Amino acid sequence: MNMNRTKLDTDRAIRTRRTLIKGAALGIGMWLTGVRAQSEYPSRPLSMIVPFVPGGPTDIIARMISPLLGNRLGQSVVVQNRAGAGAIVGTEYVARAAPDGYTLLLGTIGTHGINSGIYKKLPYDPINDFAPISLVANVTNLLVVNPSVPAHNLKELIALARAHPGQLTFASAGVGSSQHLAGELFKSMAHIDILHVPYKGGGQAIVDVLGDKISMMFIGIPTVHSMVTAGKLRAIAVTTPQRSPVMPEVPTMAESGVPGYEVGAWHGLFAPAGTPRPIIDKLNDNLHEVLALPEIKTKLEGLGAVPLQSTPEELEAYAKSEIEKFVNLVREAHIPQH
Repeated sequence: MNMNRTKLDTDRAIRTRRTLIKGAALGIGMWLTGVRAQSEYPSRPLSMIVPFVPGGPTDIIARMISPLLGNRLGQSVVVQNRAGAGAIVGTEYVARAAPDGYTLLLGTIGTHGINSGIYKKLPYDPINDFAPISLVANVTNLLVVNPSVPAHNLKELIALARAHPGQLTFASAGVGSSQHLAGELFKSMAHIDILHVPYKGGGQAIVDVLGDKISMMFIGIPTVHSMVTAGKLRAIAVTTPQRSPVMPEVPTMAESGVPGYEVGAWHGLFAPAGTPRPIIDKLNDNLHEVLALPEIKTKLEGLGAVPLQSTPEELEAYAKSEIEKFVNLVREAHIPQH
C-alpha cells in the first residue's frame, strides 16, 4: 500500500517536472522567436494603409513620416490608400492582414473612435483586432463664427445660444463627421441648443459660414487660418487640450468655459492583433525618433497639428476612452446610426 502510494507520488512528481520543463522550453522558444523576429525584422518593404483618399490630412501625415521611418528600419514604407465606407474598407483590411509587422494602419479618431458610435456593426473590432503602436499626431480643429455673430469668446457664444435656443446654427461635412460630433459634444457639455446643418463635404459648409448663412463651424486650422487672419471669420477656441502653436493666441474650449472638452483629429499607428511585441517595440522606438525630428514638428505645425508620442498601452487606453465617449454621445444626441 505504502509502496504503491510512494510510486504514485514519484510518478506525479515526474509528470510535474516534465510539464515545468516543457513550459520553460516553450517560454524560451517564444522568447527566442521574439528575439529572432526583432533582429530579422524587417526583411522586406512595409505597407502603411491610409483608409482615406489621397490628399487629406491622414494621407499627408502618412507620406510625411513613412520615408523617414523606412530609413530607420532599413526598408521602404509604402503608403497605400484604401478608402471607402467611412474608412472601414482600409481599416478592416489591416485587421485581417498577417500579424507580422509588414502591414500597418494609420488610424484616426474616426477608425478608432467615432465609427463605433455611428455604425451599428463594424466588420472589425477597433480594440481586439489591432495591436497599438503609438499615437502620431493631433490635428487641431478650430471653432469659428461669422463676424456678424455678436460673440467674441466662448462664454459670450454660450450666453448667446442660451438666450436664443435653436437659432444659432453650426455646419459640418455630414452627419457623423468629426465636425458634427464636435458640435454635438459642445451642445451637450455647454447645455445649449444649436442647430446642426449637415453638408456633403466641408467646402460648401465653410462657404456658407463665410456668407453668413450659417453661424459657426468646427474645422481644421489650415483650412481657415488665412480667413481668420483676414477678418473674414472670427476664431473662438481650439478643440484640443493645448493651444495650437500655429495660433497660440486662441484659447482652448476647456479653458474658455467648457472644462474637459476635447475633440482632436488624432492619428495613431496600429498593426494587426497578434503582432509580436518585439516588432511593436521596434516600430514604436523608430517612430518616436521620427516624430522627435524638428523638421517633422515644423511640417506638422503647417497642418495645424502637433506630434504625439505614446506607449502601445497608452494608445489602447486612449482609443478605448474615445470609443466610449462617442458611443455615449451618439446615443444621447439621438444621431442615426448607419
